[in-house]
Amino acid sequence: MEQENVVKLLNKKKRGLLQKVFFSRLTIIVVLILLQIVLSLGIFFWFRQYLTHYELLQGIFTFAMVLYLFNSPMDSSAKLTWLMVLAVVPYIGAFFLWYSQTNLGHRTIHDRSAELIRRTKNTLPQDETVLKNLEKDPYGTEDLHRYVNRSGCFPIYDDTDVTYFPLGEDKFEAMLVELEKAETFIFMEYFIIEEGYMWGRILDVLARKAKEGVDVRVMYDGMCEITTLSHDYPKRLEKLGIQAKSFSPVTPVLSTHYNYRDHRKILVIDGKTAFTGGVNLADEYINKVERFGHWKDTAIMMKGSAALSFTLMFLQMWNVTEDEPDFSIFQELGKLVRTYPLPEGDPAKGYVMPYGDCPLDEDKVGETVYIDLFNRATDYVHVMTPYLILDGELEHAILYAAQRGVEVSLILPGIPDKEMAWALAKSHYRRLVDAGVHVYEYTSGFVHAKVAVSDGCRAVVGTINLDYRSLYHHFECAAYLYKVPCIPQIEQDFQDTLAKCKKVTDESITYEKTFMKLKGFVMKLVAPLM
Repeated sequence: MEQENVVKLLNKKKRGLLQKVFFSRLTIIVVLILLQIVLSLGIFFWFRQYLTHYELLQGIFTFAMVLYLFNSPMDSSAKLTWLMVLAVVPYIGAFFLWYSQTNLGHRTIHDRSAELIRRTKNTLPQDETVLKNLEKDPYGTEDLHRYVNRSGCFPIYDDTDVTYFPLGEDKFEAMLVELEKAETFIFMEYFIIEEGYMWGRILDVLARKAKEGVDVRVMYDGMCEITTLSHDYPKRLEKLGIQAKSFSPVTPVLSTHYNYRDHRKILVIDGKTAFTGGVNLADEYINKVERFGHWKDTAIMMKGSAALSFTLMFLQMWNVTEDEPDFSIFQELGKLVRTYPLPEGDPAKGYVMPYGDCPLDEDKVGETVYIDLFNRATDYVHVMTPYLILDGELEHAILYAAQRGVEVSLILPGIPDKEMAWALAKSHYRRLVDAGVHVYEYTSGFVHAKVAVSDGCRAVVGTINLDYRSLYHHFECAAYLYKVPCIPQIEQDFQDTLAKCKKVTDESITYEKTFMKLKGFVMKLVAPLM
């Protein structure tokens, strides 16, 4: 089917502006949730009038809540935020604290994901030869591998070719080429899909491949249903032979599950080729349309055994939303390890460890890998990130690396997509710069890349931002690279991007707009809740 016919089939009917605003799914959901909040607060204030010795009870209650917070495993920055909330509105604050801790709305997802991870933990066996070689390397990553595999099945491979893409346009062109080669399956999992040129070109290939008998599956985050896609979009794709679903659709029910979004970007073809990185499937990511100046993004393509890890991550997430998880498919995936004619190990290829981060367990894998990168560095750590909302542990790792002589450089957007997030990032500038961290802003536009490279031998490329949402509240994925041949290209891309940046200095911090500083100071109070 030609691209024009596919796009025509899936185009939504045009509606008037007023109709979109007042009768949209988003408006209805927001109104119903606000009504639930008002009702909850109304019940509380009604009950309050029947309490005697209210002030004394409030004092005892507040003290008990403080004791609870100090003894909870919560991140220290989050504790400070909740202490501030409890000090201002003790009972209401306690209600929302309890509410946020009860997993309302996502307990099924929590239990299902934990069960899937437990039952598929041995799907992909680790090649012991690879680990033995890493143990002989004094700067290797065998110990990091051991930590990451506490929370899942994430082998480290030495037989995978990695290609780095410094722009979304580069990834897009490579995607089209690789999609045409699909023979068995195409699995796609993206945070954002939006109709337009990019998605239209991809959809044309997916529809043709589905018609040829290829198993094509598409999953996107449920937020797309109120921002970029219609609620019935999976049914529209089914007409093209494509299995599709949204992860955790937004519903008009007061729930904690709105935090837990599927922020991953995964494309797997036949279990042999995989893509990840910051690039979503919308036209701004390939600079087909301009939103915040030039859109700087990055991605990688992996050919070899590492693609199987991304296949496993996709199937785990796909089955989380199934009424009855299909565990037989994981057994079939295990067979692919033995039947696919994958290349033999070659030390010249370096080591690749794909990994995922689930917000519903106790392991902060994404943050810990970043901290490990800063702690291992002896020469430099260079990072590109769209957001900088740091907790105490990560900020300390960055400061300590700079203070012991490591060159730490961060590139952030010069044109933000979210003003409040930008203000929060700027609130960290003074302390970072005083410690010797080099902070730069990309004057050409918006940096959406999630890249860290260190000492010419280590790098992380994936979907994980340096902010609370990525590190605590989202499902994420990335690939840890060690001695991979493309790492010098990643460093060169950082230097090329640096040439289009302005450096943050003592003077620029001092003369920052007062209102911007004020926004940062205020928003820092609630940063862990953003």
